Amino acid sequence: MTAGAADARSAHLPVLFTQVMEGLRVCEDGTYLDGTFGRGGHARGVLQALGSGGRLLVMDKDPDAIAVAEREFGADPRVSIRRGSFADLGQWDAVADGLDGVLFDLGVSSPQLDVAARGFSFGKDGPLDMRMDPDSGESAAEWLARAPADEIADVLWTYGEERMSRRIARAIVERRAQAPITRTAELAELIASVMPRPKPGRHAIHPATRSFQGIRIHINRELADLEAGLEAAQVALHPGGRLAVISFHSLEDRIAKRFIAARAKPPAGNRRLPEATPFVPTLREIGGAIRAGSDELAGNPRARSAVLRVAEKLEARP
Repeated sequence: MTAGAADARSAHLPVLFTQVMEGLRVCEDGTYLDGTFGRGGHARGVLQALGSGGRLLVMDKDPDAIAVAEREFGADPRVSIRRGSFADLGQWDAVADGLDGVLFDLGVSSPQLDVAARGFSFGKDGPLDMRMDPDSGESAAEWLARAPADEIADVLWTYGEERMSRRIARAIVERRAQAPITRTAELAELIASVMPRPKPGRHAIHPATRSFQGIRIHINRELADLEAGLEAAQVALHPGGRLAVISFHSLEDRIAKRFIAARAKPPAGNRRLPEATPFVPTLREIGGAIRAGSDELAGNPRARSAVLRVAEKLEARP
């Protein structure tokens, strides 16, 4: 482990920790899955609340995260560890008997951003990778080297909500014709060079922020994995079990919000037409959108954009 990686891990603060613990409502003998272990902040809280008969299942795509889990929790007989996406949680034999709680803490983690070699940050020069699982799929550099301009623009617009997506995509295609784009700083500088200058005195985010977000989400199939993971979590949960999802931008939160609402609230109907099939809720929303308080924001700025949504699985009706 490098010194930089160790510092990043020790500095990691679990976002909305108290609210997550309250939302999961951990029982001593329950079985809980943390689908995004990261550096284990939330998992430690769950484990502390479990008794000798409880179980904690942890997953993560990132081999560095799995290494931390194995080092810190591997000797605990209550803990099982699996490297992989939470989208595939239903394929894990350890889940077969059902779960009492599931947590997804979405997006890129602070340690991933802090280690330049992972290629997530436009603020630290490193290889243009961005894969949460560096052993699977294309890197960002490989994708940008082959994708047509229209595809790049669509990704930046759809996943990054970048209004200058087509201008940026054209600049990327023109630059790669001269030489491959292989470094994060190179891509960030290229994007900044074609973006409008912010108005004087106006606070603005880095011009590459939205583009890096869009590329990262595409490379890691984050939204598709979230949709699959939510479905798998609902199937695996016991009645009364809780689902907790922490999102960091509107695209993730919209998926979680709509997933819960579609299963907790009847759809808007036409009063003039007969109801074809009575609506039967399968989830109950707990607390709406939950955000960090002022005390947490003062100590952990990353919590500023975090939104927690919690739902409880209902008993199946005959």
